[in-house]
Amino acid sequence: MDLQEEKVGSTKPRLWPNHDDSSVESFEKDLAAAIASDHAQGYDRATGHRVLRKIDLYLIPWMWLGYGFVYYDKVREEVVKGGKKRHDLMHQKAILGSAVLFGMTKDLSLSVVDTRTNPATTVTTRLSWATSIFYFGMLAGLYPMTFMLQRFQIGRVLGVLVILWGMIAMLTATVTSWRGLFAQRFFLGFVESVIPTAFMCIVSGYYTQQEQALRQSWWFSSTGGWTIIGGALNYGFAQITGGSLARWQYIYLLAGSLTVLFGCVCFAVPNSEVSAWFLTPAERIVAVERLRKGQTGVRCQKLKGSQIREAALDVKIWLVALMMAAAYTVNGAVSGFGPLIVSTFGWSTLDSILLQFPLGGVCFIFILLTGYLSSKIPNIRLVLLILCCLPVIAGCAMIWRSSWTHRAATPVAGYTIIGFFGPVVSLIISIGMANVAGATKKSCTAAAIFVAYCVGNVSNGHTLYCVVIILAIALYFVLDVENKRRESLRVDEEERDRLAFMDLTDKENPYFRYVL
Repeated sequence: MDLQEEKVGSTKPRLWPNHDDSSVESFEKDLAAAIASDHAQGYDRATGHRVLRKIDLYLIPWMWLGYGFVYYDKVREEVVKGGKKRHDLMHQKAILGSAVLFGMTKDLSLSVVDTRTNPATTVTTRLSWATSIFYFGMLAGLYPMTFMLQRFQIGRVLGVLVILWGMIAMLTATVTSWRGLFAQRFFLGFVESVIPTAFMCIVSGYYTQQEQALRQSWWFSSTGGWTIIGGALNYGFAQITGGSLARWQYIYLLAGSLTVLFGCVCFAVPNSEVSAWFLTPAERIVAVERLRKGQTGVRCQKLKGSQIREAALDVKIWLVALMMAAAYTVNGAVSGFGPLIVSTFGWSTLDSILLQFPLGGVCFIFILLTGYLSSKIPNIRLVLLILCCLPVIAGCAMIWRSSWTHRAATPVAGYTIIGFFGPVVSLIISIGMANVAGATKKSCTAAAIFVAYCVGNVSNGHTLYCVVIILAIALYFVLDVENKRRESLRVDEEERDRLAFMDLTDKENPYFRYVL
């Protein structure tokens, strides 16, 4: 079928060649179709701004807090195991030091002294596996949890899983062996896997393409914010000298309890803007109409095999996933320098906690800044991503080539600017989710991004951020060429309005445009 020769006023979705367009009814429509007509409905700018502010007010603080709990899981995991912390934005796979700060390493026999060597050496294999097994649990849970989230009510799924996550966290205080910790870590990763993919899909369903970068950056900035908040909390726990429990047990009980409370709040999350309780019926229509032009859709609860196949064969999803994997592989390798920085240069274990604050600040500020710039300047996301890779490379070089003297400033400074890793990951998430349409395909993309994230963390490669830059350039040209091809085709405004909420993928819908 020749797209340009399609008759104006056709009653069927106009798809690309090789797609079955036998009838409109063959498509399971978006939930938005329940309140939106086939033709665009106008609304005034003031109403649009009011609706946007309401969505921001009710969703963003909730997501920021939720992802902060995900991150704090990893902050406390590091501190309770040993005094030599990993320093990444979320959950690294670096080999942990054997120095004990809060006693978990000793209590659970996570490190073993090998007396067969001369001198005796400390083997931390169990400690390393306790870190890595979390990502195996997340790998196992990502796709089933993501598809469950799409198929059923978002609030109910999140509420049950987050409460379960909090209970598992609290039960860590009862663990008495490294074997029990391994089981806890696996199931913790399994249930936590739903959070990042849920937030990515929620943002893509409530916001326009131009708005998504800023909103994705808002919730993801909690990685930097909770580097500081979590560090402050852990510093406070380090002052505990009495009590019937070990300090690491108090940390798990507190964090788990807060997570359970957060899970109760999750039950109030609406399934989509179509049923958002914080919007009036008229505002729900405006919330849906805001997304019509971008053709990204709102939400569809039917899993579609055709969209799964399309996602598996989509080159841009592979490029985004490879960027994420490369970014986290580098992060896993570089993070091994973190323990050396805080121990070799004479810093105490408590000082090592405070040294997280500058890195967290860099991460927090530049995640928000790149999100803001992406929302104001069209097609700048991949350019910003490449620019943010450069300080990470520079930081690695500073750590590698600097003089390793007592309390040397250069490696500490280099370690701090590695915080630019945060905006790199935030931009990868934004680019990946803004450039797909179709509910099932969005779910596949979100899961693929975090599968790559897990693979990067479990791997112990030494790939440089140059790989991320090369992949970003390749993705830029792939998206740019496709946009130019689509711009050359005839536009039927009436048909574009009609296709907006048919739950078509970006490849099926000729009116979809990619953001760079």
